[in-house]
Amino acid sequence: MSGGWQGSDRKSRLPSNWAKIRAKVLARDVVCQICNVRPATHCDHIEAKTDAHAEDRLQGVCATCHGLKSSREGNEAQRANPRPGRRRPEEPHPGLR
Repeated sequence: MSGGWQGSDRKSRLPSNWAKIRAKVLARDVVCQICNVRPATHCDHIEAKTDAHAEDRLQGVCATCHGLKSSREGNEAQRANPRPGRRRPEEPHPGLR
């Protein structure tokens, strides 16, 4: 998992009324909408990496499911846009020069 807000501008992109939106979503979704077992404590954007803050685009989830979902989405994004590797160019074997 990423470890929080480090390196992200997500928090600065939240609307000024985020606390009210979050409270409404968590009041609506008392139980995690992913596992349907644990209490919802996090407000999750259903569609990853969007700034869609409408209540119907958000869901209440537990910390465990939110972490797993965010990690999965991050891994998928990295696979879709891989960074260039840092491999050194291949060198001929010293005994075959």
